[in-house]
Amino acid sequence: MRPLLATFGYVDTEADKFEIEEGFESLFNGKDLTGWGFRITPPRKQPKKPRPNAPVWVEISEPENFDGKVASSDGRYQVINERLVVTTPAEGRRIQQLWTQREFPNDFTLRLEFRATPNADSGVFIRQPQLQCRDYALAGPYTELEAYSPQDWNELEVVVTGGMARATCNGELLEEEWPVPAVGPIGLEGDRGQMEYRRIRMRED
Repeated sequence: MRPLLATFGYVDTEADKFEIEEGFESLFNGKDLTGWGFRITPPRKQPKKPRPNAPVWVEISEPENFDGKVASSDGRYQVINERLVVTTPAEGRRIQQLWTQREFPNDFTLRLEFRATPNADSGVFIRQPQLQCRDYALAGPYTELEAYSPQDWNELEVVVTGGMARATCNGELLEEEWPVPAVGPIGLEGDRGQMEYRRIRMRED
């Protein structure tokens, strides 16, 4: 409930006083979606046996740039109170992906904070592959995290070194050695429920 109350301005109304760490640069300015957009959806293989009630994938045929805009063209991604809010679609579940305009060929450390409504499902794409970013307590897959705070802010850190990524949530290990491509963008998935992101920043090594 708290994430929804925050989105509507009933709580967490004060400005974020976070100061970025030395050597890091912000990928989200807290004011609009400058630097982010939609990319063309790559072809997908259709499953031989589609799952009942499987989520719908949005097909993007032309890239879109959201510089200076406070919401994506479909309204799924909105800037509210210095947070990048991934909203719940009217259909209840509909997969969409928002990407940085930039691609990142160097080793880097990515840090961000996220807050999920109960059972919300999102994801963070690291040069293309997806790291599940959800309400881990209910949606998994990392259900045994001791430091995860349901419906509160949690910090995700991804360190990419030589084509391998190491991911933690509040310092607890999610993935030790996870292969990623040599270059690519950062992305945020919208699936079900509401997810908020803030303080998205990176240090390139």
